[in-house]
Amino acid sequence: MSEYFDVLDEHGDYTDEVVSREECHERGLWHKAAVVFVVSTNNQRVLLQKRAAHKKLWPNLWDITAGGHVLAGELGYQGVIRETKEELGVEITKDDLEYIGTTVSENRERDIINRHFNEIYIVHSDIDVTDIKLQEEEVQDIQWFERDELLRRIKNNLEGLTGKDSAWHYLFKYFEFTEK
Repeated sequence: MSEYFDVLDEHGDYTDEVVSREECHERGLWHKAAVVFVVSTNNQRVLLQKRAAHKKLWPNLWDITAGGHVLAGELGYQGVIRETKEELGVEITKDDLEYIGTTVSENRERDIINRHFNEIYIVHSDIDVTDIKLQEEEVQDIQWFERDELLRRIKNNLEGLTGKDSAWHYLFKYFEFTEK
């Protein structure tokens, strides 16, 4: 069953067009995505997921805690709540989310043209990884990373991380700003 997305223009405004995932990626249409970083309550660790080996984009790389496309008729925070439940079996609420920014990204990989306006959120929680139920077709592993190790990887050309540059750099800035 295909997913459907609201099409945006180059400024992020809704066009009132709704298309399938396949058409959106084939035509390179702008659409929304939303991601969430789960950060420990002491701000010293970040929970990351490892993408499944068969994924078309960034297989076997460490990725943001959860996230994905925002479906037609959803707002960004609703999409990230849904994706967190689907990918990790973890329930979060709107009140748990701290919005930290929106970025624009374009990726081309084989027959996929992904043009996103990405909403980025933080959730502070000390989730026990043994309570997580992975969506195996999407995620192969989950692990807490020490903040300093993750920041080193971000600075080191996203070592072992997905190519979601702007989201990783927002996380980096988030830690810089919260250290002050």
